[in-house]
Amino acid sequence: MRRAWARCSARSIPPSWSYVPRGAMSGKVMTAAHVVNAVDEITVELVGGAPVNARVVSSEPAADLSLLQLDSVPAGAVPARMANSDTVRVGDQVLVVGAPYGLSHALSVGWISARWAPNTVYKSMPLAEFFQTDAVINMGNSGGPMFNMAGEVIGIVSHNISKSGGSEGLGFVVSMKTARLLLLERRSFWTGLEGQIVSGELAAIFNIPQASGYLVKTVAKGSPGWDMGLMGGDKIAVIAGEQVAVGGDIILSVEGVPVGQADDHDRIRDILTKKSPGAPFRVKILRSGKIIELTGKAP
Repeated sequence: MRRAWARCSARSIPPSWSYVPRGAMSGKVMTAAHVVNAVDEITVELVGGAPVNARVVSSEPAADLSLLQLDSVPAGAVPARMANSDTVRVGDQVLVVGAPYGLSHALSVGWISARWAPNTVYKSMPLAEFFQTDAVINMGNSGGPMFNMAGEVIGIVSHNISKSGGSEGLGFVVSMKTARLLLLERRSFWTGLEGQIVSGELAAIFNIPQASGYLVKTVAKGSPGWDMGLMGGDKIAVIAGEQVAVGGDIILSVEGVPVGQADDHDRIRDILTKKSPGAPFRVKILRSGKIIELTGKAP
């Protein structure tokens, strides 16, 4: 039988690793949202198996989590066991499996350094509870599993903080508690968008007529965002030392709820997830200095 560790490749995105959660025949795969959320084509490759096409069925960028649906599940696939991540303690030893810089099936070992409640350590992902680890995490590890020493998945690798560009022992992993809640227990709305919240000085530079907005960087073809006509950026600018995709739409509100704060995000998600498939919703955007309203349809 093949273990269900799945290499997930998205066009223009470095390879990562994901895993098939409980119930392998369902063909669901958890991974990081930033790997797959705004790309046009996704393939998943189980160890020793041929690539399988997949699509995003649920996504929560505010926690860097996405759920994929495989077109088919190879015979013999064995699902990874999901742990109760509430039992994880600082000082626990952990294993991270991934494809750093494309080097498949690589394993690193470390310890849990800290545990961060939602909306504390990483404000752009306010819904995620994070484990901090000194296990080596590099580009290509994103979306992969972190295991406890019993071989159970306790989290999904998100990112690291680094001044050198490589691993410096500051890796951040979204807890399985967050993944279960946002991907399995509650329906999260996939928009097909990649971008960033802009506020403060950056909002003033973009002449945003409110405290904050969502600057669209990329829009996946065939996604709700694509179908409603949202446009991504076409240039990269350096503003205050930060690389920013410019030229794209800036989302101001969804169904009348302004974009920006964590509470606003929760309200928008709740409104959209309650809509029936095909039901319309309104999005107000700033495009080329003009405020316009677009209409989308819930998937």
